[in-house]
Amino acid sequence: MISIDESYVESASPNADAAKNGRALVMKGKLTALHIDSDETILFGQCAGSGKEPYQVSCDFARPDQPTYRCSCPSRQFPCKHCVGLMFAYVLKKPSFKTGEVPADLAEKREKLASRAEKKKEEAEKPRTVNKDALAKKIKAQLDGLDLLEKLTLDLTRIGIGNMNPKAAREIEDKAKHLGNAYLPGAQAALHRYTNLFTETETSSPGEAVYSEALDHLARLHSLVKQGRAYLQRRLDDPDLKPETDTAIAAWLGHAWQLAELKAAGLVQNDVELLQLAFNSHDDAARQEYVDTGAWMNLNSGRIQITQNFRPYKAVKYIKSDDSFFQVAQVKDLCVYPGDVNPRVRWDGMTPRPAEPRDFQCVRDHARADFAPVIKEVRNNLKAPLADKQPIYALRFRRIGRVGGVPVVEDAHGERLTMTDRGMTEEPPSCHLLQLVPRGLHENQTLIVRFRHDLDRRKLEVKPLGVVTDSSVVRLTL
Repeated sequence: MISIDESYVESASPNADAAKNGRALVMKGKLTALHIDSDETILFGQCAGSGKEPYQVSCDFARPDQPTYRCSCPSRQFPCKHCVGLMFAYVLKKPSFKTGEVPADLAEKREKLASRAEKKKEEAEKPRTVNKDALAKKIKAQLDGLDLLEKLTLDLTRIGIGNMNPKAAREIEDKAKHLGNAYLPGAQAALHRYTNLFTETETSSPGEAVYSEALDHLARLHSLVKQGRAYLQRRLDDPDLKPETDTAIAAWLGHAWQLAELKAAGLVQNDVELLQLAFNSHDDAARQEYVDTGAWMNLNSGRIQITQNFRPYKAVKYIKSDDSFFQVAQVKDLCVYPGDVNPRVRWDGMTPRPAEPRDFQCVRDHARADFAPVIKEVRNNLKAPLADKQPIYALRFRRIGRVGGVPVVEDAHGERLTMTDRGMTEEPPSCHLLQLVPRGLHENQTLIVRFRHDLDRRKLEVKPLGVVTDSSVVRLTL
């Protein structure tokens, strides 16, 4: 049975214009001969276009986690606005769909797709062959790249934070381009995060506000060199040259994990349900990419995990952006990257279902009710230079209020955390939005927060991302 709603169709659309145009097709009555098969697995119909003959359009949910969209129009969008319109028609005007037999040509395409999917599955199950000589050569190039990163880090240390300026930053960045050739894009991005602190204008000078952050970045670069070199040497010493899965160092260096690698390493969870708690897109200048980030509660384990979709500047028009998702994602095989508090996850496909009260209650049940051990846990985690500096937690609170004009959240034991937007520019401001949340939700609810350590004041603060009630997630970021 097809289970989709408006939010699903919008998230499936390649962009906002496609969603808008698809909805307009329904409103203008352009979609006709609307049908659904007796098994309720495929929608098909016709859509009037610019040509003499209407387009033949279908949305096939035989594989609900990986739907197939077909249309006879010449559009290169996937799905095109006509497929988007067909799904909107089903959501908005379901009674208009009559049960009918799948046309012969469409049935033939479904059979061929099923055959290809089976063949692909068989190929994926075959053992992967690795060119060990080429891989060893790559690892040695990475080790040489770490030598360069170490040299650049020492140069930055000798220059000193107080003497850094845009010109010096650009000179370092020019030298750092070789890190990309050494298969170390992650290390290159880490270096750019430091130099970006000093590249505002030729006449500007870094104020003391950036000193603590700059020191933190230098410590991270030093640790990246030390841990990266030890990791790569261990890989060279391993006859199989396998990447390690108990640490995130591979991703820090820039290793792009493939789903097949994660599955082969056993980093997969089966039959998982996920509820998105927050979403945001931001421009990562250091990586030269747009990054779409979703924070999800794993309803099976209660762990908060993240999805990340990277869209490089040079290829942004070819890569579909992620969007907010308001249903529950049912994932057969969830691949989990090596990580700590909020590991990244990915999947081949997912089946949506409407979120129910039990799902929101599950989030509330997994929320941490006592702030003190959470604060200790975050502080201990932050001692590691390569740890996630802004982890996400679900906190059960007694009330939200203000102390001295500063917003705070308090637990049942009177422990308080200051809320702030400071230092977290990747997400839009959210503290002021708490004033718009109904007063009844300021007590005895669950708050989704992102922690931040204020290095100058040595104080942990949190940024509110959303409030989870017994029936919904009130998002403070999209």
